[in-house]
Amino acid sequence: MQQQSCQVAIIGAGPAGLACAIRLRQLGVQEVLLIEREAAAGGIPRHCGHSPFGMREFHRLLSGPAYARRLVQQAIDLGVRLLLTTTVVKLGEGGLLLLSTPAGEQRLQAERVVICTGNRETPRSARLVSGTRPMGIMTTGALQAMIYLKRLQPFLHPVIVGSELVSFSALLTCRHAGIKPVAMVDSSSRVTALRIAAMLPRALGVPLFLNSSIKSIAGRQRVAAVEIEDHSGQVRTLPCDGVIFSGRFVAESSLIRQSHLHIDQRSGGPVVDQYGRCSDPHYFAGGNLLHPVDTAGWCWSEGRRLAVFVHAGLHGKLPATARLLEIETGSADIRYFTPQRIAIPQSASDFGPLADASPGLQLRFSDASRGELELRADDAVVASRHLRARAETRQLLELPLAKLFQCEALSLHLTRRTPE
Repeated sequence: MQQQSCQVAIIGAGPAGLACAIRLRQLGVQEVLLIEREAAAGGIPRHCGHSPFGMREFHRLLSGPAYARRLVQQAIDLGVRLLLTTTVVKLGEGGLLLLSTPAGEQRLQAERVVICTGNRETPRSARLVSGTRPMGIMTTGALQAMIYLKRLQPFLHPVIVGSELVSFSALLTCRHAGIKPVAMVDSSSRVTALRIAAMLPRALGVPLFLNSSIKSIAGRQRVAAVEIEDHSGQVRTLPCDGVIFSGRFVAESSLIRQSHLHIDQRSGGPVVDQYGRCSDPHYFAGGNLLHPVDTAGWCWSEGRRLAVFVHAGLHGKLPATARLLEIETGSADIRYFTPQRIAIPQSASDFGPLADASPGLQLRFSDASRGELELRADDAVVASRHLRARAETRQLLELPLAKLFQCEALSLHLTRRTPE
C-alpha cells in the first residue's frame, strides 16, 4: 500500500479547515495537505446561494458559493495541496491516516492532523416522527445541495421544521428556487434565531407555528400532508408536498468515534484542551465539530487561531503539560462547552503568550437561561458573568489560565436560573 507524508494534514475543507490551511502556509509551514471527501472544496457555504458571507474575511458581502471560491483560491495560491474525492477511513495513533482515494487505499503519515469535519442536521429518523416514508423529506443541507448544486426542484409547497438560523436559510433557499413553503413549525415558544428573524416568514407570507411539533407525515409515493400538534393538544392537518427538517445540529464525529481519541458526550465532538489538542497530541480539532453550530465567519476565525497552536506544536513551542485538569459541571441546562480540559504546564509562566489567542470557554444552552455563570477553581470563583442566553446561541466565558495553575478541580455552574 502506497504511503506518503506531510507536516500537517487537515481533514475537511470547510471555512475552518481552509482558514487553518491558509494561515499555516502564511506562518511558513511547507507541507499542508487539505483532505476533502467531496469533489470540490468549500464546505457548507457552497450550498448556500444567498448572502451574507465574507464580511469578517473579505470585508464585503458575498453569496455562499462566491465566499467558498475565494477561500479555496486563496489556499491554492498559497500552495496548499488539495486532495479531493478522498475519504479518511481511519485515524491511527501518532498521526497515521488511512485514506480511500480514487486510486485506491493509501496511508498518510502527518506530523500533525487537524480535524475540521463540521456538523450535520438531525434527520427525521432521529426525531422519532411517525407516519409513512414518502419522497420529499430532507434536511436543509440536502435541499441546498439539490437546488444550488444539482439545479433540481424537489417540491413546491413544503413545511419547514425548526426556527434556527439555518431554518431561515432554508426559507431563503426555497424562495430562490420558486418554492413557496406552506408553514414553519417549531416546538419552542419563540424562534431560536434572533427575534427579528420571525419577520422574514411573515414578509414572505409563510405562517409560523410556535409551540407546535410535527406529529406525523402522510403520503404514499410523495408527501401529501403533515399533522402538527400545539402545546394544548390541538391537532391540525397541513396539506404539503415536502418536509424540511432543519437544525438540531450534531457533530460529524463518526470518524472520531471509531478511533482512539476521547469523545465529549455533551457536544459529540472530541475532547480538547485550550490549544485545540485532542487526547492524542498529534491531533487537533476545530470548527463546528467542537461546537455545532456557529457561522462560517466564526469558524474561519477559529481556524486561523488553531493554526497558530498547530504551528507552535510543530516547532515544540506549546507548553509542556504537567497535568490535565478536566472541567466538570452539575448544570443540566448547559448543553455543552469547549474546551473540556485545561493543560496545566510545569510553571505558571509557561502558559505564555499563546494563552491570549484562546477566546475562552464557549458554551451553548438547551433552553433560554438566566443566571450567574461561574467558573470555580476548587471553591473559589475565578471567572463569572451575568447570563441571559437564548437557546442554542454561543456564549463565552473568560478562561483566566494563570489563576488555574495551582488548583485541583475545575467546575462550571449556572445559578439563580429562571426560564424566560
